[in-house]
Amino acid sequence: MFKKLILLGALLLSACISVQVDDAKTPTPSNFITATLAPTKAGFVPATLTPTLAIAETPTLAITVPANCTNAAVLLRDVTIQDNTQVKAGEKFTKTWEFQNTGTCPWIGYVLKFAAGDQMNAPLSAPIADTLPKGIVQVSVQLTAPSANGSYTGYFTLNDPSGNDVFIGIEKTFWVKVVVGSGIIVPATSGVSPTQSAGGGGTPNCGYSPNAGFVNQIASLINSERANAGLPALTVNAQLTASAQGHAADMACNNNISHTGSDGSSAYSRVLASGYSGSFSEEIIYGGGGPQAAMTWWMNDQIHRDAILNPNTTEMGVGYAYFSNGSYGDYIAVDFGR
Repeated sequence: MFKKLILLGALLLSACISVQVDDAKTPTPSNFITATLAPTKAGFVPATLTPTLAIAETPTLAITVPANCTNAAVLLRDVTIQDNTQVKAGEKFTKTWEFQNTGTCPWIGYVLKFAAGDQMNAPLSAPIADTLPKGIVQVSVQLTAPSANGSYTGYFTLNDPSGNDVFIGIEKTFWVKVVVGSGIIVPATSGVSPTQSAGGGGTPNCGYSPNAGFVNQIASLINSERANAGLPALTVNAQLTASAQGHAADMACNNNISHTGSDGSSAYSRVLASGYSGSFSEEIIYGGGGPQAAMTWWMNDQIHRDAILNPNTTEMGVGYAYFSNGSYGDYIAVDFGR
């Protein structure tokens, strides 16, 4: 019996030792678990994950400009300041347009530029946010309304980093049109003669040169384009001519291409001051290059083309001034009426 107890004790002891041996083997899975948990500890970032995170945070690095890509845009809407919005004299306002990039070139480093017309304190250029093909972007410019009542139009272009125009449909320019006050101009009673008033407030002689031959050439080119479009020729009106010539001289003497005269006058106020008894239609202007260059530019810009080919217009007046000290040399204005 004693032997049996010893044997049973030995068996139990061996069982206990067996259990202890099994527990001693558990560090192997424990070590495995520790190895997989280590990357989740606070402040630990596996080195192999760093490149993936960097790429995810800088996707623009992958943007490349395709070879022979095309530039094109569509004006979706005027976000603010619809055409002919009435504003107060001297009022500051923000004009915003919305465009879609319909070409294949990504717009990187593209800008808005003031092109012609009434500048209204617009910057000569302003950056456009980077926009991928098919992307939509809003473009804004800060403006200040002129001090005199009247209708004003400023023309702008979209340009790539090389300065090339981005066509908006078939046009190169887009615009802002505002009406200051009621839009009705009351003739000044300050004793200034109509001829001086038509010239932008009585601009003194700055040594510019008129050119009757260029005036006739511009009128002929306009009527030639109208004939090509099946429209009747315009007759030359003396009052419209005086208004246009005065403004061309005013632009030359003040080295400025704008529908706003140096005295703040509008095209309408100048035509009214010239004594024109018909209804005023529109004014187009140009600087540099001479008659043919002006005509080519006008006919390739939709709003100027429409003015030249307006079927309701019956009369015109052409003004030309050359000033060697001016930035443009040639300064041209054409007033239309009926």
